[in-house]
Amino acid sequence: MLKKFISYYGNHKKVFYLDLLSAFLMSVIDLLYPIATRAILNDFIPNQNLRMILYIGMGLFFIYIIKARLSFYVTYNGHIMGAYIQRDMRRDLFKKYEELDYEFYDDFQTGVLMSYITSHLRDISEMAHHVPEDLFISGIMFIGSFIFLSTINLYLTIIIFSFVIVIVVFSWWRRKKMLEAQRGVRKVHGELNSKIENSISGIRLTKAYNNEEFEIDRFQDVNETYANSTKDAYFQMGIFQVGNDFFVMMLSLLLLVVGGLFVYYGKIDYIDLFTYYMYISFLTRPINRMISMMQQIQQGMAGFEKFYQVMQIDPKIKSKEDAICLKDPKGKITFDNVNFAYNQGELKVLKNFSLDIAPGEKIGLIGETGVGKSTISKLIPRFYDVTSGSIKIDGTDIRDYDIYSLRRAIGHVQQDVFIFYGTIKDNILYGDPEATDEEIVEAAKRANIHDFIVSLPEGYMTYTGEKGVKLSGGQKQRIAIARLFLKKPKIVVLDEATSALDNVTERMIQSAFDDLVKEKTAIVIAHRLTTIMNADRIIVLGKDGIIEMGSHKELVELKGVYFNLLSQ
Repeated sequence: MLKKFISYYGNHKKVFYLDLLSAFLMSVIDLLYPIATRAILNDFIPNQNLRMILYIGMGLFFIYIIKARLSFYVTYNGHIMGAYIQRDMRRDLFKKYEELDYEFYDDFQTGVLMSYITSHLRDISEMAHHVPEDLFISGIMFIGSFIFLSTINLYLTIIIFSFVIVIVVFSWWRRKKMLEAQRGVRKVHGELNSKIENSISGIRLTKAYNNEEFEIDRFQDVNETYANSTKDAYFQMGIFQVGNDFFVMMLSLLLLVVGGLFVYYGKIDYIDLFTYYMYISFLTRPINRMISMMQQIQQGMAGFEKFYQVMQIDPKIKSKEDAICLKDPKGKITFDNVNFAYNQGELKVLKNFSLDIAPGEKIGLIGETGVGKSTISKLIPRFYDVTSGSIKIDGTDIRDYDIYSLRRAIGHVQQDVFIFYGTIKDNILYGDPEATDEEIVEAAKRANIHDFIVSLPEGYMTYTGEKGVKLSGGQKQRIAIARLFLKKPKIVVLDEATSALDNVTERMIQSAFDDLVKEKTAIVIAHRLTTIMNADRIIVLGKDGIIEMGSHKELVELKGVYFNLLSQ
């Protein structure tokens, strides 16, 4: 995991090394002041060497100007480097989100994933910038101070720095408790985000059911849990902070007592003791840096653990190394003894399901809820993989095809249409991002949505609102169908895509849809039987598989399940 974290410095080596160099020079400058002060007090003032006092004063003045410039570089460019590392991690995490399977999103809440890519990465960014710099500065200050003070009195220096080591050991010992507390905060923070995102998305339903108080109570539960988790984190942080502050104060007390004894016994003089005090005052800054650094490490590593866990997930559904590119498919689809369950150990949704669909054939699927109609539509483009058996297109197992070429060949419209925040044009263009305006308009006309669009003040540039809130259900469905016209797939899968359309609109787009699927394979999952009456074959599904199969006329004459559904 550490190796993965370090790798993100790779694209920013120049800034990183210059940042460390600047931090090194700043530390050296800090070490010079006590040395210069000791020289002035011990030598130049007693010898009345005014020239050297002025030279040292002027030298330190110009050196501090240089330090100010170095400090600006560290503050500005160091934070920019952290922001760029955060950008790179966010890019990789978002890319990973796009690669992961349907199954991953079945198990994770949106708010949790949002917290991974926002607040977690922000803490990682702070750690990426501050920790190497603070660790480097602290190391230089400790080593430099130890070397110089050892030349004054080795024994007093060993006593003082032994106590500094005690402070470091205490900080390291308390870090585990802080890390555990931060992990708890991270977990509940994601749940809090999910609750907020879920409640805001469903605010209209909440108001429709007058459930505002119910939502407030539910939110209060997770809000209270979050407050309690932060309470524990701050408790651990308090112990860490107070403990370190106490040890720092004890360090000053130790120097006062032991240093006084050394002066009393003539081991050092007052000026040397004053020099020790100046160095101790300088040492408290890197000690405080280390204390802050420990806190940042716990927060940053708690966030990076979440980032790393997601990055390590390997998509279950992906292309083989020798995958075949599906070019110009004929559209023959074969289900061969397909078994499928969404989770291992659960009851199978499909059991030994077999079906041959000829190229260009239009198939209608009907059946009660839970018999696997929508599952079939999700298995063809490999949103999920079959548990056993196989699905073939043009005689080749779909698992042998390149997954992107497979999905390019399939047009899929689901019952629950998703509309992106943006313009109507943007949403139609999703079917083919390179389509021209003329093609967009033609697709909209064929989906019977063009007249509605041009009646709007902004036309195709009208914003849809979040999740298409400004559109009716039928309008969203027709925009989704317009995407399908624009994509021009060879295989079309409609999962109750016209369920939200009124009868008039459904009839108006039916002829256009029939034109679209000419010489194309089409699978239409329908709630309304009128949608599939013209299908070449209608498949009636039950819990144990196919109950009836035939054309509309054949099934009516059979007077079985389909006939009874038609009669209702």
